[in-house]
Amino acid sequence: MEGTAVEGGLDEPTELEPEQGSLELAQAEDRHTRADWERETAKVLRKARRMTDEDDDALVWEKLTRTTLDGIPVAPLGTPELLEDLQTAGRPTRAGDWDVRSHVAAGPARAANEEILGDLEGGVTSTWLEAGPDTDFETLLDGVLLDLAPVVLQPPADDAAATARAFLARVGDVALHPGTNLGAPAFDADVAAAARAAGVLGFVLDATVVHDRGASDAQEVGAAMAAAAGYLRAATDAGLTVAEAAALVEFRLAVTDDQFAGIAKLRAARRLWARLQEHCDAEPVPMRLHAVTSRPMMTRYDPWVNMLRTTVAAFAAGVGGADAVTVLPFDSALGRPDALGRRNARNTSALLISEAHVARVADPAGGSYAVERLTDDLAVAAWAVLGRLDDGADLTEEIAAVAREREEQVATRRRPLTGVTEFPNLAETLPERSGDGLAAAGVRSYAASFEALRDDPPAEHVFLATLGPVSAHTARATFAANLLAAGGVATDPAGATDGVEALLAAYAGQRVVCLAGTDAAYAEWGAAAAAALREAGATRVVVAGRPADHADDSCATGVDALAFLSRTREALS
Repeated sequence: MEGTAVEGGLDEPTELEPEQGSLELAQAEDRHTRADWERETAKVLRKARRMTDEDDDALVWEKLTRTTLDGIPVAPLGTPELLEDLQTAGRPTRAGDWDVRSHVAAGPARAANEEILGDLEGGVTSTWLEAGPDTDFETLLDGVLLDLAPVVLQPPADDAAATARAFLARVGDVALHPGTNLGAPAFDADVAAAARAAGVLGFVLDATVVHDRGASDAQEVGAAMAAAAGYLRAATDAGLTVAEAAALVEFRLAVTDDQFAGIAKLRAARRLWARLQEHCDAEPVPMRLHAVTSRPMMTRYDPWVNMLRTTVAAFAAGVGGADAVTVLPFDSALGRPDALGRRNARNTSALLISEAHVARVADPAGGSYAVERLTDDLAVAAWAVLGRLDDGADLTEEIAAVAREREEQVATRRRPLTGVTEFPNLAETLPERSGDGLAAAGVRSYAASFEALRDDPPAEHVFLATLGPVSAHTARATFAANLLAAGGVATDPAGATDGVEALLAAYAGQRVVCLAGTDAAYAEWGAAAAAALREAGATRVVVAGRPADHADDSCATGVDALAFLSRTREALS
């Protein structure tokens, strides 16, 4: 086993589907060519000023292709040629409903027991449980039918075997559900023996820990495969076969609200686990995959939006073939979730399975040009990460670089966060929760920098100097007000004005003012307005739009919002 984990390349390209006869799906007049799509799309981009009249229509591909944090290009339109030169093959193996798994954090045993029973009565089918060797399992599992409801333990890394012994001692002669998992994070011969004797799983290779540090999708999958390679080496050294070891392990990956990336990530992970076993000259045992909605994507402000984020993530997990899905409650970032948060979390899967029927089709994204391409590209990138890790590399700096790039995208609002960087509500009242939120567990939210500003709002407001009638200034005034609110800065709008005198009548002595109006209004009386406001006491003038000689600063689409807000808040202080 030693040294065989990542030798060789990936599978040769294979035909995904047998060739089909042509099928007329539309009338001749309703069928369109690639050139037709390019022409119509170019019209939209020219209207948005992203292309000029001189640009060739084919430029739309470059303009609309986005690049992931792994450097993978994602085309705006799936086309057959995307399936050329694929290097991997394989499809998810789960068919039918996924295991709806709730998460129960460490805490007082009786309160945690009530959460477990409430979730089980509400429709979850297994429990992911943080526990240690000193956990009061007698109280914690009181009333839980362990032969029907699997329990997946998350023990401390250095106390996995002791936790397993404590759990099994509480179980006694009860026949555990085979989906039960003792949860050791790395191979341990004692845990393996106990798991095999009890007829349950013994190990969880959890890559969400690198996701929580800011890792990209390929880095997360690559880290999971590196852990798997180490696990198989240790297991076979202890006398198990690859198949025996593979039958004892479950993988855990995070899924964000980027649904297509989430689908592709889970599909790629299955392919690489199979390929890893093939490199060990073993017939692949299908991956048992637990998907968890991303912790870092959760926000403390406007936490209700987390329900939308986790719904999209759960959809991606189900479509991507996860065997078990945990939807974290929307209020997890604020502290210990309450009954409403837990109910909504478990109902998300129930709605997707029972009402949206997402689980009825196995691998519904299979054959999609865009998803197959992204799956393959992610698998190749993750395999490269595995190779570097297997050679002794440390991903710390690579992950930090990805985290910095994501942070820069959030700062410039190219990666918008609804309720935080977009459409913030400074007047919202946050729900109160007991205990610590996700930050206490070492999870840095993607919104952390903006949330830190919101936590410490300046007392003084910015005067929003709106030039002209509401119909003229509303676009830029709304943009500026939302941008400032994202940093915890409130605004006092002047309202409709018809000149400098009307503007001064609404001015109340704020030190920072922000002009908001049309280009024509700026040209006509922007400089005069700025001068009059400075004369009346303003010490800093900002203009919403392009920089101007009469302003100290400006804000427009694409601005580094964090840098702008820091400058503005400094002026207010």
